[in-house]
Amino acid sequence: MPGIRVATAADLPALLKFEQGIVAAERPFDPTLREADVHYYDIAAMLADPGVRFLVAERNTQVVGCGFARIDAAKPYLRHRLQAYLGLMYVEPTRRGQGINGQIIDALKDWCAAQGVAELRLEVYAGNDGARHAYEKAGFTSHLLEMRLELGAG
Repeated sequence: MPGIRVATAADLPALLKFEQGIVAAERPFDPTLREADVHYYDIAAMLADPGVRFLVAERNTQVVGCGFARIDAAKPYLRHRLQAYLGLMYVEPTRRGQGINGQIIDALKDWCAAQGVAELRLEVYAGNDGARHAYEKAGFTSHLLEMRLELGAG
C-alpha cells in the first residue's frame, strides 16, 4: 500500500505531469479547452499556501498519485462557514483500482475536519463515469449541474 505524505517543492515535476494527465483525460468531455498548453492550477504557489493541503501517494519512493484540498469561505447564504475544494485528484493509470484515490481523499477529509471545514466539494464532468463513480464510492453526491450555451467564436 502506498504511503500518503504532504507534497513538497521537490514533487513539482510529478505534479505538473499529473496535471497534464488530467487535462488529457478531460479533453474529450470539454470542447471549450484550448489546444495550447493548459494549466488548471498554480501548483508551486499552492504548495506554499497554508490554506491548501497538497498530498502525494508514494510507492517505493515514486510518486504515483496526488490531490489537494483548498479551504474556502462558503457563500454567505450557506449554512456552513468553511468548505474545501478538492482538486488535482490523480492516480497513475497503472496504479488505479488499488484504493490510492480513497486514501488521499480520507487524508484530506481528516485535515479538513481538523481545520473546522464543514463540507467538501469537487468538480467532475457529467460524462466522466469512471471519475463520478470513484467520488460516489468516497461518499460524494451530485449537487449542481452547470450548463452552457455556445454563442460562437469569441
